[in-house]
Amino acid sequence: MSGEISIKGLSKVYRTDDSETVAIKDFNLEIKEGELIAIVGPSGCGKTTLLRCIAGLEEVTAGVISSGSKVFSEPGPDRGMVFQDFALFPWRTVRKNIEFGLEIAGMPKEQRKEKSDKYLALMGLTAFADAQVHELSGGMKQRVSIARALITHPDIILMDEPFGALDAQTRNIMQMELVKLLDKTDQTIVFITHSVDEAVFLADRIVVLTKRPAEIKEIVEVPWPRPRDRASPEFTALRKRILTELENENTLV
Repeated sequence: MSGEISIKGLSKVYRTDDSETVAIKDFNLEIKEGELIAIVGPSGCGKTTLLRCIAGLEEVTAGVISSGSKVFSEPGPDRGMVFQDFALFPWRTVRKNIEFGLEIAGMPKEQRKEKSDKYLALMGLTAFADAQVHELSGGMKQRVSIARALITHPDIILMDEPFGALDAQTRNIMQMELVKLLDKTDQTIVFITHSVDEAVFLADRIVVLTKRPAEIKEIVEVPWPRPRDRASPEFTALRKRILTELENENTLV
């Protein structure tokens, strides 16, 4: 399988005995291998639902999500996920958290250690390999989450507001760390964010969604190489343009 993602005619409807909520409607998107796609939209528009459908954690109502000949109908090792709330195991050390996927896959202990050493170094966590989760800062916990997602080398990384719970300074640092990682991986990243600034700083393309039910309002190409200068007139203009699109969407009746 490659890191390409094809979403065709996707709809997601939540039904109860007396109500029906359409979260996503007739959604179509093609994502190229190695792209970082940021998805932004009004609060509650269905961004996380879309990501969970790609992950196979939500059953789609209609349409198909696939990569090559493989249809994403359930979770699989080809997709790694990073959550906003870290989702680490508090009873496991940093190393053991990072190695979890390898352990589940049955990789021998020495091989697991060799791989986790590499990702501990990559994320600047070598000195904290044997630390407990509660001893880490928020930024360090998220580094562990990212390392755990990367270590099994899935073709696709799904990131749901991964830096949303961090303070502004730590968030900027983590964005720079992700930019450095992008130089070392060919993995496809789908990145959900409420921050337009973050989307413009990181993404190859930005998918702007309508309010619920989520449809694509616009796809914005970001033409500049990373890292990007947030203070440049071009950066500021693009950020303002997307913010205006979202503000207009929020005021529609």
